[in-house]
Amino acid sequence: MKKQDSPYFSDSTPPSAHSAAIAPFPSRLPHVGTTIFTIMSALASESKAINLGQGFPDFPCDPALIAAVSAAMMAGHNQYPPMAGILELRQAIAEKILALYGKSYQPETEITITAGGTQGILTAVLCCVHSGDEVILLEPAYDSYQPAIELAGGKPIGIALQTIRDQKGQVTSYEIPWEQLSQAINKKTRLIMINSPHNPTGMVWSKADLDRLATLLANTDVLVCSDEVYEHMVYDGQAHQSVASHPQLAKRSFLISSFGKTYHVTGWKIGYVAAPAELTHEFRKVHQFNVFTVNTPVQYGITQYLKTAAHYQNLPRFYQAKRDYFRAGLANTRFQLLPCPGTYFQCVDYSALTVPEAKLNESDFCRWLTTEIGVAAIPVSAFYAKPLESGVVRFCFAKQTETLKSALLRLQHL
Repeated sequence: MKKQDSPYFSDSTPPSAHSAAIAPFPSRLPHVGTTIFTIMSALASESKAINLGQGFPDFPCDPALIAAVSAAMMAGHNQYPPMAGILELRQAIAEKILALYGKSYQPETEITITAGGTQGILTAVLCCVHSGDEVILLEPAYDSYQPAIELAGGKPIGIALQTIRDQKGQVTSYEIPWEQLSQAINKKTRLIMINSPHNPTGMVWSKADLDRLATLLANTDVLVCSDEVYEHMVYDGQAHQSVASHPQLAKRSFLISSFGKTYHVTGWKIGYVAAPAELTHEFRKVHQFNVFTVNTPVQYGITQYLKTAAHYQNLPRFYQAKRDYFRAGLANTRFQLLPCPGTYFQCVDYSALTVPEAKLNESDFCRWLTTEIGVAAIPVSAFYAKPLESGVVRFCFAKQTETLKSALLRLQHL
């Protein structure tokens, strides 16, 4: 076979390096630069630091999951699947949600497979937010929320979680500022974005919290985008409280979840959105022109893997062991540990450290910690539209025990 006859070769010539420069144009996101996760991961690599900043595991996923995806490839599942995702996977998700939260979603009309949680969030916002609409988000907030709102033409209304401090002025926990939240809801409010378990603080919403939110929204048309990608990382015997488990909220909510977080495959970028049929109808209008559909063999592989509920049921025990190990090690430092009832993130207040750098702002402290101590963290101030300094940074403990042990040895010198 001649080279030009093969679909695996190309004789295309690269464009000229001397083409004319493109004239500047107004940015859709003028205030957005490179994410803090990219910056700190690059700095960690450059400094040969242990990266406890960006939230991804440094251990492999279950070989059985890889085998299931490989088998799907070999079986020929390599072309476009249905736009909403293969029906078998949507059925398996519906069964899981029903078993966990008691809510029945119809696979055909109420569940959509997405390219990870972030794409699900963006699509949910784009499908319902119009120019001038207000969208409430609780800060610190995952960094994709505000750009998604702005791309839709909406106005982000950031409300800071209340920081609770001890007598020494150190942050001990975060609480939902219900009075401020209530005052922010008005006729322009289109959507409220909630996140539980919460990134970056690790806070989880209780059933009472969901009840209170439902009461606030009862006589409104406000929708809810509920980011629940860490749903299987709730500890100490507590259960995750999903909007799916709350009838009044479920009828107005987009529920976002992620197989990447659950199955230690963040690079696969696959998740799902469950929502009532009328919301899903609008969601899919945007989804089909956003990514159209999602990786076919991965969908088939996860369908098989999802049949064994123990794969996600055992996750709280797995990550709680890592949390407890990491917290025990941090207890030998001067860091003030904040509660971590959920996620795989541990926040600490560094203001009581005896080093002069304890007076640095969060971003500069994280840079110093990375370059001089050899452990990368993320400043919590980066999760606010206008950085709010509280002396708190975030570590990720989704790491091998040896990784955590090495990081703790370095941190215990502080």
